[in-house]
Amino acid sequence: MPVNKKSKINNLITWLHLWLGLVSGIVVVIVSITGCLFVFQQEISDWVRHDAYYVTPPAGHAVVLPVSELKKSAQKALGADKPVQYITAYNDPDRAWEFMSYKPGNPKALTYSGSIDYYQSVFVNPYTGAVTGKVDYTHDFFVIVKAIHWSLYLSNQYGQPIVGWGTLIFVLILITGFIMWIPKRWTKAEKNKAFKVKWTAKFKRLNYDLHNILGFYTLIVALILAFTGMMYAFQWFNKAVYATATLSASAPVYPDFSSGPGAVADNIVPLDKAYMAGRVRFPQAARYLLIMPATDKAAINFVAYPKAGVYYASDAAYYDQYSGKFLGESLCKNENNGQKLLDMKYDIHVGSIAGLPGKIIAFLVSLVCASLPVTGFIIWWGRKKKKGKKKAGKANPKLQAERIPAPKKLVALVDVE
Repeated sequence: MPVNKKSKINNLITWLHLWLGLVSGIVVVIVSITGCLFVFQQEISDWVRHDAYYVTPPAGHAVVLPVSELKKSAQKALGADKPVQYITAYNDPDRAWEFMSYKPGNPKALTYSGSIDYYQSVFVNPYTGAVTGKVDYTHDFFVIVKAIHWSLYLSNQYGQPIVGWGTLIFVLILITGFIMWIPKRWTKAEKNKAFKVKWTAKFKRLNYDLHNILGFYTLIVALILAFTGMMYAFQWFNKAVYATATLSASAPVYPDFSSGPGAVADNIVPLDKAYMAGRVRFPQAARYLLIMPATDKAAINFVAYPKAGVYYASDAAYYDQYSGKFLGESLCKNENNGQKLLDMKYDIHVGSIAGLPGKIIAFLVSLVCASLPVTGFIIWWGRKKKKGKKKAGKANPKLQAERIPAPKKLVALVDVE
């Protein structure tokens, strides 16, 4: 009898889909649920911490205080042992400015919290210098959610490989699931089974439809979310994406500007000078980030973001930390396709690249992704129990005898007797 090659391939795909799902199911559920929770973290945080994040501008022409003065106010609230490293300013006159201090902890720590020494921010009214709020991000709800999503709340060296490989396995599950979904015949009945959920069906059929059909409809977006997540987990995948986008194996080149200790300062504080020059250079940006120099030779990094809630398409300028002199710039329009794609990965991953509709889509798809291992397990468990009953029936001669109807003649004789 000829061997059915197609049947063997289908059996292999089904076997892979099943066992890869069982291996990675828990990781996929955790990562997907935390992804759902994190999608709207900005909107929820803005609402919960409104008093800290927002201020009322003074009447008339509102003039903000120099950044250096605001920094002093924030530094006092943080404490001298936690130097301000990042300053976020806004074009929106109603926003308080954020002054952040971060320091990594024990690199060999097992958990996320153990790998952080401190991670705090102070919010300051830019018109008065008054502190409007203080947040310890180490214990912040959404930061914890992100840490679980990022590395299962383990430190990066332990958790990220688990999440990364779990995500890669999930990609294989999606691909094998799509192959299994393809109808054998494109009849009307088969198309209805492939594209329509039978909401009135019994639980077993409804569960199968939710797994099979919702998995198909969310396939493309789920793959995009998985691929962008893998860009964070694996450097080799990040490099592969960059090489594919640029058709080159060469690494991206970023400018390196250094401050000169011998630079002469004028009567303006270098930080204030850098901030004012950056605002003039990028007047249309919605949000600005000032990164303080980490070494004696580092420059003040001034980053301008076009929208308050996104990170891609940003431009940067560099200023001498001793004089505030302009050293150079890095513009998004001059980046190659690989660099632009790397810049977009966060915004694509959370859906913010498409605004609120994109976030809603990311939320719903993440929710479906979280349900797939659950509905898949229910399908497998149901079939396993069914096979167990069949085996039990075959092993019990009495049950087999009860299932086999007696011949009519024998029945007739028995009735006569």
